[in-house]
Amino acid sequence: MKQRLFSALALLAAVVLALSASLTTAADADKPKEDDKGWVKLFNGKDLDGWVSLPDDKARWSVKDGAIVGEGGVGHLYTERGDYENFDFKIEAMISDGGNSGQYFRTKKELGFPKGYEAQINSTHGDPQRTGSLYNIVKITKKLHKPDEWFTQEVIADGDHIIIKVNDETVVDTHDKTYAKGHLAIQQHNEGSVVHVRKAEIKELPPSKAEEK
Repeated sequence: MKQRLFSALALLAAVVLALSASLTTAADADKPKEDDKGWVKLFNGKDLDGWVSLPDDKARWSVKDGAIVGEGGVGHLYTERGDYENFDFKIEAMISDGGNSGQYFRTKKELGFPKGYEAQINSTHGDPQRTGSLYNIVKITKKLHKPDEWFTQEVIADGDHIIIKVNDETVVDTHDKTYAKGHLAIQQHNEGSVVHVRKAEIKELPPSKAEEK
């Protein structure tokens, strides 16, 4: 009797271990993976997995034709993670004529216009700060792309050193210590503005030398 009981318990333990290993493997398979250069995709092209919005903001977020689409009033789509510090954060985006958006980084998750850095997205909106601006810190007034045209914007944040590139051209290279870490986000600015993002990826960087001191 005891031998049968021990055999049954051993079999049960083996089944539990196998099930646990299977679930772990499945969970790992769902996690974003680094490519051979260290880049991790933040958008899977299908849904908003990994992104969240606040229930009381005014924006409407959806996925259409393989792109994140932001419409409606002011609001932000945030990464679930809120501890990004040093990184290379790149998106491929498009903004409507008269539209206004932003690529936020090291930002808080809050209603309205959250505290954090914003790499502006704006081709023809009335705000004179155009795409590539580090909003209210380094102002770019030159139009770097047309409305309704895909472009890339890349933010490299390494300690207090911030670089912004538009279509691979460096337009901002500055130092600022206001925000150290936080969420990444996409902004929807106002009714009538429509922003599309069809690619978003990040490569996290090691602590800067200044932070190690």
